[in-house]
Amino acid sequence: MKSFKDITFKPHSFGEGLHGLLFFPNGYGISVVRYKTPYSDRGYGSYTSNEDEWEIAVLFGDEKKWEITYDTHITDDVIGNLTEGEINWIMIQIQEL
Repeated sequence: MKSFKDITFKPHSFGEGLHGLLFFPNGYGISVVRYKTPYSDRGYGSYTSNEDEWEIAVLFGDEKKWEITYDTHITDDVIGNLTEGEINWIMIQIQEL
């Protein structure tokens, strides 16, 4: 099973932050993001409130072509304010789809 430590992060295209994608053999994947922005009262543009939290989206596709999927039992939207441990749990669920 893949976990948070297997995600490779790159600079995020919005504000100051990080974005990582990871795909699984079952055709699903995960997007993990955190970024700061001067345009938010919280200082963060992602659904996070500090540098220990992340926002995720469940993906369908692969590295070349993917989209956010909103029709799994895991979530029907993005999920914010997550710790690495919570993301690991969600990653297990995605890999079991």
